[in-house]
Amino acid sequence: VVPSTPHPPSPIRSGVTLVEYDPDAEAKVVAAILYPHSALTLAEVRAIAAALPADERLAIIRAYVGERGSRFHKPGRAFETPVYTFDILADIGAYRDLQRHRIQTQERQRYSVRHGYLTPPELEDYGLAAPYRAALESAAALAEQLAADLPDAAQYAVPLAFRVRWRITINLRAAFHLAELRSAPQGHPAYRQIAQQIAAHIREVHPTLAEGMRYVDMADYALERLDAERRLDAKLSRA
Repeated sequence: VVPSTPHPPSPIRSGVTLVEYDPDAEAKVVAAILYPHSALTLAEVRAIAAALPADERLAIIRAYVGERGSRFHKPGRAFETPVYTFDILADIGAYRDLQRHRIQTQERQRYSVRHGYLTPPELEDYGLAAPYRAALESAAALAEQLAADLPDAAQYAVPLAFRVRWRITINLRAAFHLAELRSAPQGHPAYRQIAQQIAAHIREVHPTLAEGMRYVDMADYALERLDAERRLDAKLSRA
């Protein structure tokens, strides 16, 4: 394998950029809530919703979302009206986990080594970072050699620690599901950070609509699966 240019490790923080959203989404959601209960055209209902004071729109949205006793209590179809597009740069492993969410559009760029790789801090703590990096650099050299003639096949030689760029276009109802599920404490830190950033972006541009997104866990955990494993051990001990 020919030597390659070293590929610097990337910080563990993933990058999520909100590229596109509808600034009129709040009024359109209120219109979608009211529409089934009227005999007016959608355009007429939207005009009424746009003219409502902010406090009345908030009251309608709160009544529609309800108490949400758990993350399984999702808002209704009206929350499928707003759509958001995110550009994401994260490790391939996180992409493969989030790729499984189907009610959205996802499209990635080719797997490569150009964006660097992620080094888990635990490897630094235990003195294992050097052999880890050596293995990734060796794999990167092979991937680059293959890419010269076989760019598609070369993707199979790229370890999951390297980063990939992809886009997600998702409606608000599906974003509730993704952000609340994938930010759960037992999740992997890489995709938890993506879920947290998606929620933070939506809260920034649409705070009223995101108010009901109550089950996004924004905390960091050193041993994210520890509590889940303890519960499993307790369950097995009772069996």
